[in-house]
Amino acid sequence: MNKQIIHILKGMPATDGAGVKLTRAIGQPKLPNLDPFLMIDEIRSDDPNDYIAGFPPHPHRGFETLTYLMHGSMEHNDSTGGHGLINSGGVQYMTAGKGIIHSETPKQDQGLLWGFQLWINLPAKHKMVDASYVDIAKEQIPVLPLKQDKTRLKLIAGQVSNFDKTGPVVRDDIQLQIYDISSEIEHQQSLIFNHNARGYIYVYKGEIQVNQKQITSSHVVTFGEGCTVDLTLFPDSGALVVMGDPIGEPIVQYGPFVMNTNEEIQQAFVDLDAGRLG
Repeated sequence: MNKQIIHILKGMPATDGAGVKLTRAIGQPKLPNLDPFLMIDEIRSDDPNDYIAGFPPHPHRGFETLTYLMHGSMEHNDSTGGHGLINSGGVQYMTAGKGIIHSETPKQDQGLLWGFQLWINLPAKHKMVDASYVDIAKEQIPVLPLKQDKTRLKLIAGQVSNFDKTGPVVRDDIQLQIYDISSEIEHQQSLIFNHNARGYIYVYKGEIQVNQKQITSSHVVTFGEGCTVDLTLFPDSGALVVMGDPIGEPIVQYGPFVMNTNEEIQQAFVDLDAGRLG
C-alpha cells in the first residue's frame, strides 16, 4: 500500500544566523514539525552576501542537527571541543542533548554554497544526554547506482531494499532513513518503509512524481501510514528522502530549545544564563 500523502507545500523564504538567506520547508507556519522531524532548511546561493556571515555561536538543547552539504565548504566548532570542516558531499551530525553552543561558518568567499540542515527530535529519555558531534566525509557515504550510473542514491542513514549497504548516520530508536536520490534520466524507483514511519521528500532540483503526484523544486511532500513510495525522477532531478518512526511525545519548542514541557524550556534559559548549557 502506498504511503498516504498528507501535505504538498512550497518552502518559504527565511533568514537565520547572521542573516543567512534560506528556504524553510518544515518549521514554517503551515508545517511547524512532523514527528520526529522538526525542520529542514535549504541554503543555496552563489552570492556570498547571502551566506558569508554564517551562523555565529548559538545554543541548542533537546534534539539533533544534521547538515548535508552539496556544494561548498562549512566549518563547525562547538563548546565540547568538537570541530570539523566538511566539503561538497559531507555531513555534520550533532547531538545537542543537555546543551551545546556551536557555530557554523562558510569557509569560502565566492561560488555556490548549497546544502541542507535537518533538525531531528530526541525522546524525553535522551534529551539530557551528553552533547556530541561527528564529521562524515563524502567518501564515507555509500552511493548506490540504481540505473546505469545515471540514477544515484546517496545513503546517509538507514538501508535500501536489495542493497547491503548502511548509511553512516544511525538512529535505531526511530529507524532513521535519509537518502539523496538524483537522476540524469527518467527513472522509476519504489522505496519501501515501515508502515508506521513518517517523513517527507524535499525536491531540491527539477521535477519528480511521488505516488503519481507532480512535485516541483523547493516543494516538500509529507507522508502518513503506508509502506511504499513510488518515485518517477525526470531528467536532471533530485530530492532528499527522510523517514523515521514517530516518537509520540509532546513537542515544546522555543527557538533553539526543543523539550517536552514549558517548564523544561524555562529551565534551559536559566541554565544558559547561568553558563550551565554548553
